[in-house]
Amino acid sequence: MELWDELRRVAEAGTEEERTLLRLTLQAIRQKRERGSAYLSGFLGLSGEFVEEGVYQFRLPVTPFMLNRGGSVHGGIIASLADSTIGSLINKSLPEGRRAVTAEMKVNYLRPGKGGELVSRARLIHRGRRLAVGECEIFDGGGRRIALSTATFYILD
Repeated sequence: MELWDELRRVAEAGTEEERTLLRLTLQAIRQKRERGSAYLSGFLGLSGEFVEEGVYQFRLPVTPFMLNRGGSVHGGIIASLADSTIGSLINKSLPEGRRAVTAEMKVNYLRPGKGGELVSRARLIHRGRRLAVGECEIFDGGGRRIALSTATFYILD
């Protein structure tokens, strides 16, 4: 079966979960074209903003593809959310023309991620000439902290 035929079949007769995956894929392509975002950010549906001085926040709408077999948000999604939040904060703090990439990261999973939305908040701990360190807390829809992460980013020229 050709790709276009299969896409049409899923769009017309697929499950709600399958149609959601197609919508997320189109969303990722749109965000990449419009904002230059990473495909992952668009696929996850990340929406970020500074909520106070030095604190960057993402809201993540939980979709079926993010859930593990136990029905909670997969640990890899939580790690990606922490990495994206800290990385966005650090990259937004750098002068024009410089960027930073993840060098090391640790995630402490405190409880299962449940509910319709996760919220992540990152703070800068240290920024030197070549390395920056940030921390991120992730909360479920009820405001309970579900994960804590620290990460070191290497600053590129």
